[in-house]
Amino acid sequence: MGNRDGFTSGFFLGATLGGLVGGVLGVVLANRISNQDRVEPLLEAQGKSGKATKLTGENMETSRLGLEDKIAQLNQAIDDVRQQLGSVNGNGGSETEN
Repeated sequence: MGNRDGFTSGFFLGATLGGLVGGVLGVVLANRISNQDRVEPLLEAQGKSGKATKLTGENMETSRLGLEDKIAQLNQAIDDVRQQLGSVNGNGGSETEN
């Protein structure tokens, strides 16, 4: 009898958790599919006119340049921290660069 009681509670617990996980997964996937349906017509409309495509290319170039600036800032910050840690560890910041 003890096994039956454990089976019943485990069965209901598994069904409940499975239902919750399945429900959450369904909502997430439905939202992604819905968002793709909204974005694709916009991309098709921009692709038909040459002006929209040109603006997109210019925006991509501007974004690329902005990202290069951010990367340079991050590299500088990493170098600064590396020098500070070298001073703390007794290296005195006399590391060799790779």
